[in-house]
Amino acid sequence: MRPGDISTIAGANGSSAWATARTLAIITIFYNLLEGAFSTWAGANDETIALFGFGVDSFIESISGLGVLLMIRRLAYHGPASRTEAEKTALRVTGWAFYLLSASLIVSITASVTAGHKPESTFWGAVIGGVSILTMTWLVRRKRAIARELQSTPLMADANCTMVCIFMSISVLVSALVFELTSFAYADVIGAAAITWFSVSEGRECFEKAKGHECGCDTCP
Repeated sequence: MRPGDISTIAGANGSSAWATARTLAIITIFYNLLEGAFSTWAGANDETIALFGFGVDSFIESISGLGVLLMIRRLAYHGPASRTEAEKTALRVTGWAFYLLSASLIVSITASVTAGHKPESTFWGAVIGGVSILTMTWLVRRKRAIARELQSTPLMADANCTMVCIFMSISVLVSALVFELTSFAYADVIGAAAITWFSVSEGRECFEKAKGHECGCDTCP
């Protein structure tokens, strides 16, 4: 089997599905890197803590895509026998991504509340939030469809991780609009706190699922 040749792992349909999963992971990585770079720049330039934190979140989200991409690469090298260990690794990577996401949100919330900071502008927050909602909604739908087709727990966990980005995007968009209309700087604090709770819950679930994947052979009790 040639390294990276997914077509040797499964039949034509399975090969196509894994190729799609790999493409979605690559899109996730590069989109979030681009979004993260622009968001952190705009957030720092406009002194918008929420947007800057959102940019950091985007970088963290790319970790989940990298974990899935590495899982697919391991399958290409070692075949179906390595699927359980590869999926456990991907679940742990996604779980840590959720925890890092939660930590960054807590830092952003604390900084915003304690500093009593108001941004200079929230225009880019509204633009980036809107674009992210559309992009991430499409990614979630495609990832969930592929995860169901392949019956892959880590791919579904990755889709849930992307769902957190939709909630964060909504928070950024709403907070930007509310600030423009009312000049209230902390409209996103409650929403960000809810996202933090969701992230911690999903991260814990990823690790629990990884523990349940300890064995995939028929000889285990």
